[in-house]
Amino acid sequence: METQEKTSLIKRSRLKSLLLVAFTFVVSYVTVFIIFPTSYWNRLFAMPTSKLVEDVLVNLLFCVGIVELSLFIDRKLNKRMSWMAHPFRRLLVQMLFQILGALFAIVCLSSLYLVFGNVANPQPSPVGLREGLYVVISIILWALMVSTLNTGYFLLYNWKTATLKAAEYEIKAAQHKQLASEIELQALKLQLDPHFVFNNLSVLSELLLKDPQLGYEYTENFTKVYRYLLVNSKKKLISLADELKFLDAYLFLIRHRMGGGCIFTIAIDDSKLGMMLPPVTLQLFIENAVKYNRTEEENPLAIHIYSTADDALVVSNTLLPLVKKMESTGIGLQNIIDRYALLSDRKPSVVQTDDTFTVKVPLIS
Repeated sequence: METQEKTSLIKRSRLKSLLLVAFTFVVSYVTVFIIFPTSYWNRLFAMPTSKLVEDVLVNLLFCVGIVELSLFIDRKLNKRMSWMAHPFRRLLVQMLFQILGALFAIVCLSSLYLVFGNVANPQPSPVGLREGLYVVISIILWALMVSTLNTGYFLLYNWKTATLKAAEYEIKAAQHKQLASEIELQALKLQLDPHFVFNNLSVLSELLLKDPQLGYEYTENFTKVYRYLLVNSKKKLISLADELKFLDAYLFLIRHRMGGGCIFTIAIDDSKLGMMLPPVTLQLFIENAVKYNRTEEENPLAIHIYSTADDALVVSNTLLPLVKKMESTGIGLQNIIDRYALLSDRKPSVVQTDDTFTVKVPLIS
């Protein structure tokens, strides 16, 4: 893609140079026709064909030189002095350098005529001061016209490019806004999973009959979980410390719902507690592990949660596939991946081996 853009840019640049050379070549003869009297042109067309061709070639070479010199000056100034930052200063500096460049070209032209002779007049006759001054002024004007046309093209091209980029940014912003809305809705659906609510209410009803004190504690943690969901579901980021507080209440529900069928180990470096991540990230990962694996006291599901030195959070669980496998929708993981696409350049990673399933998400400072 980049190669095609470079090739296209080179082609446009060459075409622009050819058009400017053609323009300068035509204008040069128009200028000479205006400045010099009819007798000059009579002598010119009376010259032998070889001399006439030589005159045209020298003039063409001069036009190529003045166009390339003018474009070279503009390119150098574009790198060192922006039109957007200092437009008036840039205009004055560009005019000054173009005039100096035109004078340099006149010196080169004079040298060529000294080498090749006065090709316009086989019998040289001195050019008047007025005509000579007109020629110098004309050449300076050619250089300024070439610079003006090139600058107009440069500014128009940049304006077009900026307009296209702005349109692309608006489209991307609209796409991201739509994606964010879809993610927020999907996240809310996941967080208010009716099966999760039903299971916890069933456990709560049993605990209230068997152990009212434990039932009360279960109710408190159940309330904390849903308070957290309702308060933070629309936030983009939340601190790892707050997420871990929520996790304590959530794991209380998991442990009393599944008994010893699920064990957790948590190792978070204190220096990472102030870093940020999307809310309910840990719940989605744990819910995913519990949903697709067996939870048996004889062979418990082990879930490890820890931080890494490269500012990341890892949730890894052993693989104990269900006898009747559930088809994974991948919605929970995709929810997190999509949210990170809007929040960070770093992406979550998912690694599955024969024994473990590991998800690693970056912590945002």
